[in-house]
Amino acid sequence: MTPQAIRAQQIRNHFVRQAQGCDALGSPFTATLCRAFAATLDLTTRTGTAVLSWPTDAAADALSLRLCGALHALMLSETEDALARLYPPHRLEEAEMITRLPAIVERFDERLLAGLDHAPQTNEVARSAMLLPGFTAIARETGLPIDLHEIGASAGLNLLFDRFCYRYADTAWGEDSATVRLAPEVRGLAPPLDGEIRIVGRQGCDIAPIDIADPAARLRLRSYIWADQAQRLARLDAALAIADASPPRVARQDAALFLEKGVAGARSSSVFALYHSIMWQYLPGATKTAVEKIIEAFGRTATPQRPVAWLRMEPLTVSDPFATLSMTLWPGGRTRHLARCDYHGRWIEWLA
Repeated sequence: MTPQAIRAQQIRNHFVRQAQGCDALGSPFTATLCRAFAATLDLTTRTGTAVLSWPTDAAADALSLRLCGALHALMLSETEDALARLYPPHRLEEAEMITRLPAIVERFDERLLAGLDHAPQTNEVARSAMLLPGFTAIARETGLPIDLHEIGASAGLNLLFDRFCYRYADTAWGEDSATVRLAPEVRGLAPPLDGEIRIVGRQGCDIAPIDIADPAARLRLRSYIWADQAQRLARLDAALAIADASPPRVARQDAALFLEKGVAGARSSSVFALYHSIMWQYLPGATKTAVEKIIEAFGRTATPQRPVAWLRMEPLTVSDPFATLSMTLWPGGRTRHLARCDYHGRWIEWLA
């Protein structure tokens, strides 16, 4: 095989592996779409050429999800029957998807190609149900208001977590009238939710923040929700409505610079809380090191009157099939693994 053919096969294998991941995460439609792309993309279109000769790590760049998102954005914005018939509620067998997809790629070649420029950003609000027990733990153990600083905040929807309603088995938290309602499966014990959460500040950063006032950016955000997961789309729309009424502050900034600035302006008589969810793997190594050094150095200055917390929902290793909710709290700097979590917030297993 030529180097070009070897590279193309590696890319196709990436799409097949992503399909396996989509099946495991409850999106058989996206899995079918990924396998159909793997089977049909070729060098006759600019999109196929760009994908099959992708110069960097396809998995790290989420190449398959870039293409799936670009196609979904077209479906959400176009009225063509041929495009709509690929998507739910229609249920195509894989063979039929393979038959129909090449014509769609050819028809929308330039727009699909442009969509590859955007890395997926979902701002999955169901992850707030994984983070909330961490925030109640911080509130319970410090007795102080919380000053929120989220890195990798995307559109900033999870900065509004205290305006959602939650249920964990028989335990509830939040206003029952809230339009965003999260009820993850509880595996084992339900997480403790005592501890009054008072928010005194909320700000986030992202290297490519999504401006929800921009219709194109809003469409792109919706496009990365898998099309057969209607509940996720409904949650996103409800969270966007809350954000429209009270837009979160999300700076276009490197995570380390954002944290450095936040530390310099830290409030007294409150908990400085750095947090993030399913974004650490995308940070450059130098940025990770800088963030760790800044928060650990700041933690060493913490007092009971000005504690520092680092809450994160991230896999502990790249091979973990679940994320872990971890909390480091200063003074002391002890790190605890509080819960295992589904990546998309479907279930939580309390550990602490």
